[in-house]
Amino acid sequence: MLSQNSNPQRDPELLLDNQLCFALYSTSLAMTKIYQPLLAALGLTYPQYLVMLVLWEQDDVSVSALGERLFLDSGTLTPLLKRMEAAGFLRRTRSSLDERRVQIALTDSGRELKAQAAKVPACVVSAAHCPVAELMALTKKVQALRRQLTA
Repeated sequence: MLSQNSNPQRDPELLLDNQLCFALYSTSLAMTKIYQPLLAALGLTYPQYLVMLVLWEQDDVSVSALGERLFLDSGTLTPLLKRMEAAGFLRRTRSSLDERRVQIALTDSGRELKAQAAKVPACVVSAAHCPVAELMALTKKVQALRRQLTA
């Protein structure tokens, strides 16, 4: 409830609908709802799907490289990767050159899952009711914003 002293015309910077952070946050929630049933059919959560996307691009990466790519720390990644290893999608091994370094590689099951996951992007595009070119332009703008915020 707005207080009696609040005047939206005087404080547009405090209106919820004028907040970029809220637009991004609520859109992220909506996007995750679209992905959830698609990924459940694959036996993946959304964070696990992101890990698989990285590994399908480049197999056999270090946990630290994976964390950098996904903007996640090892404390978040380690339990996630353990669950994915238990599910048979990947394996974790210590580097022979540096035992502190853990490498992540796809298993045959993880590689095979890629063919099933190939339909996911088209389903998301369909749910967005937006031309692919517009979605790609929006993606590039959001990525540029992320780079600026993290610089």
